[in-house]
Amino acid sequence: MSTLGDARVVLFSRDGCHLCDDARRVVAQVCAEAGAAWVERDVDDLEADPTGTLREQYGDYVPVVTVDGVQQGFWRVDAARLARALARTRPDFG
Repeated sequence: MSTLGDARVVLFSRDGCHLCDDARRVVAQVCAEAGAAWVERDVDDLEADPTGTLREQYGDYVPVVTVDGVQQGFWRVDAARLARALARTRPDFG
């Protein structure tokens, strides 16, 4: 995993979620193969997100995976779809 600033992939999850455990394994494997940085954010971590925005946005859908800020899936992570998204050139936001 990496820091949020340099990560192309963000996995939004929560503790005790078996689908999140499955998603974590898929994200870790696909990102390792692609050489892409990823980070995990707990939607219930109110210290990191005191307004509860992540819980409100993703709480019913975890795990949620984004690549370069674009949602790629929720509940079940599709490894092939994630790999295709990572194969695309990272957009230049600067």
